[in-house]
Amino acid sequence: MAKKVLLSGYYGYDNFGDEAILSVIIDRLNRFGAEITVLSNSPLKTSKSYGVKAVKNFDLLMLIAAISSTDVLISGGGSLLQDITSFKSLLYYSFVIWLACVFKKPVIIFAQGIGPLRRKLAKKIVFNLLSRCELVTVRDIKSKKYLKRVGINAKLVSDPVFSVELPLNEKEGTVGVQLRAFKSIDDAFLFSLAQQIVTRFSDRKIELYVFQETIDYEICKKFEKMLKTINPRMMTEIVKNTSQTDVIIRISRLEYMIAMRFHAVLVAIKTGVKTLAINYDAKVEKLAYEAFLPLLTMSIEEDFDAPFDRMEQLNPDKLLEFSRSQNFEWNLFDKYFT
Repeated sequence: MAKKVLLSGYYGYDNFGDEAILSVIIDRLNRFGAEITVLSNSPLKTSKSYGVKAVKNFDLLMLIAAISSTDVLISGGGSLLQDITSFKSLLYYSFVIWLACVFKKPVIIFAQGIGPLRRKLAKKIVFNLLSRCELVTVRDIKSKKYLKRVGINAKLVSDPVFSVELPLNEKEGTVGVQLRAFKSIDDAFLFSLAQQIVTRFSDRKIELYVFQETIDYEICKKFEKMLKTINPRMMTEIVKNTSQTDVIIRISRLEYMIAMRFHAVLVAIKTGVKTLAINYDAKVEKLAYEAFLPLLTMSIEEDFDAPFDRMEQLNPDKLLEFSRSQNFEWNLFDKYFT
């Protein structure tokens, strides 16, 4: 009999990274003929896009019905259990896990990055819930060590997008920039970043990537204007409203990528693009550390020259070697779906 699997994550918000994770999970579950239900902010769109059942994530009655009728809950991937972005979102994803435990459903924490957890209450909630889960898997060594200190045995896996075959296209000399609005990013940082890009790459096309329109588009427009203010002849294009496949193909043809979002950095690494990460979140810092990438910290006295020098000196073969080392261990999960 086919297993019923419920997926909980940041789904239905048109976020490139989370939708890529969802696509990977669904592809894997389809191999087992699983009956898949997704908790989504846009259930109709999710259902149509992936050919699965989807229910509104914040509809309590539908949520209870979905959990009570499932065989297993998958929470993740991504960074759901952290209180930096929003304490409310942490409470929501924790509530879903708690409800599954109440109904005695096995819970799989799927390739998550755990933390940061600033509040004592957040730590208490997360550690208590994770101790009750059937399987806890994390996507970085720091999350594994963090949980080990509180007695939770987590399995280390890579981000599931690492398991997808991506194209290795010839580089076209283009420079990609992927930005998102965030409280610690200000105009002074953006203008200094724009100056550095114009100084080094005035003869190249600059592609600005929008991974989630509601959060990324306005800051990308602002940054494009800064580039044009410094040098009106700069060739620029804002890349938005394109499919996941098209975005990945375009990134694979870049010479360089300067990126904030985790999956912008990941896709660039996996396609052999020299990458400079912008540290707006611990998950990006962790990935940059593991892949030996240069990092912009967004500090007041930022040194832009050294990270840009390091980016230009990166060896694409080393990046591909790192990405190939990130094998995703599906065997940890497959037994729950057969």
